[in-house]
Amino acid sequence: MKDYFPNIEADLIDVPSMELLTPREPSTHKPRILLIYGSTRERSFSRLVTQEAARLLEHFGAETRIFDPSGLPLPDDAPDTHPKVAELRELMQWSEGQVWCSPERHGSMSAVFKAQIDWVPLAMGAVRPTQGKTLAVMQVCGGSQSFNVVNQLRVLGRWMRMVTIPNQSSVPKAFTEFDEDGRMKPSSYYDRLVDVMEELMKFTLLLRDRQDYLVDRYSERKESAEELSKRVNQRSI
Repeated sequence: MKDYFPNIEADLIDVPSMELLTPREPSTHKPRILLIYGSTRERSFSRLVTQEAARLLEHFGAETRIFDPSGLPLPDDAPDTHPKVAELRELMQWSEGQVWCSPERHGSMSAVFKAQIDWVPLAMGAVRPTQGKTLAVMQVCGGSQSFNVVNQLRVLGRWMRMVTIPNQSSVPKAFTEFDEDGRMKPSSYYDRLVDVMEELMKFTLLLRDRQDYLVDRYSERKESAEELSKRVNQRSI
């Protein structure tokens, strides 16, 4: 290998195979899905869509938890020990998959939603709280259909090292899509929501026992080996 790849540490290379992708002890518990939304309004359509998504996920066999953003302080405006911050971070680590839903405001995701993501660091000690988890993205619109927010959420998901599923949901004129009890009316938008939750469950079941292997990187193995070598050398001096 050195002749062809002189810059590669051969002993750190991992050649992927189906054998390595096969979990030794498949999980038997229900898939754990965290759902977060981006509004604190009394009648929040992003919350109503999120609740509808949770009902579908539970029907498909998932265990769901919805984070209420009300009371969450602005990023860096409170210590990490704030109860709402601690709750959000604990749920991030608990989950195996997530659903993100934000209203579109001024062509972008809401500040309420972004604040939740900004409270979650890429690493918490030695643990990356979102890496390798599945993600479904959704948005609600006050007017005509748009995909600005779901596109932005995909960028965020990639930055948080998540596996974002191909399908997505965008509900236009959301105020017309719910009845007085807060349940979503039958429509093509509801059908799409079913599609997205079904797909999220499939991807979560497929990936959850393989996350550690799928996100194991050559560059990080190399960095860890170099750090270990430095510590050994320092001890021997």
